[in-house]
Amino acid sequence: MRNSECIEIFETYLAKEKKSSANTLSSYLRDIRQLGEYLEIHHEKSIVEANDEELAEYISFLKSNGKSVATVSRCIASIKCLYSYLCLKQIIRENPASKLVPDKGEHKLPQILTSREVDLLLEQPQCTDAKGYRDKAMLELLYATGIRVTELIDLNIGDVNLTAGIVRCHGREKERFIPMYPKAVKALDDYINLVRPQMIALPDEESLFVNVSGERMSRQGFWKIMKYYQKKAHIDKDITPHTLRHSFAAHLLENGADIHSIQEMLGHADISSTQIYSQLVKKQLKDVYNKAHPRA
Repeated sequence: MRNSECIEIFETYLAKEKKSSANTLSSYLRDIRQLGEYLEIHHEKSIVEANDEELAEYISFLKSNGKSVATVSRCIASIKCLYSYLCLKQIIRENPASKLVPDKGEHKLPQILTSREVDLLLEQPQCTDAKGYRDKAMLELLYATGIRVTELIDLNIGDVNLTAGIVRCHGREKERFIPMYPKAVKALDDYINLVRPQMIALPDEESLFVNVSGERMSRQGFWKIMKYYQKKAHIDKDITPHTLRHSFAAHLLENGADIHSIQEMLGHADISSTQIYSQLVKKQLKDVYNKAHPRA
């Protein structure tokens, strides 16, 4: 089987059967294409012909070229997923990736903003023009709900219920309904009723948030918006759209929300993904104690 054919059926499997996110699909396919190129150049073999030694050699090649622990670990996950699928479909008899084990890198807790930093960030968009109204609504909604940036830009106008103060989010596993605080509802109300009708390119446009061309906002477009307002707010931390998601969860936990409710709002399938915020809050309390206690 040629590499191109192998990658094609793997892509179909990821998209149709595993229902992988766009980011996972893109990164896994990129990893497998790079593996295929390596095998062709260094061993004159296709992906389905590789053995365990050649795969181990490829991982060593990545490390020697300065790839981070996180990147190598993701590559290993991509490769193991591919060969498990090839075995399942009986395209190969033995799994050459079964012995690959990712290195245990340093486990870093996610960076969050303080409540004051969140306030500073949310204060930056000025509701003096269409862009200001839109940006204010996007930032308020992201912090109000903790949704992923891909979920934010995938929202349609019908996903928002302003009267109930709820947004319907189409997540990775299932859709979920998340409440919004009043300021977020107000920002959305202003954007939807005062601004969006003039911004959309076509009357039947479904996208909730649109760019200056009147079409659905992109991930890259929103990332630039975040960096712009971070700079305006003079926040030194290197924040991303995901930073507001982390801050949302940590601030809820700090203020007494139970972890299972946070898990549901974040759309985590596994509670262990949510428990990292408990570690984060405990670390912050310890840091405060060490700085403030006279005998610390």
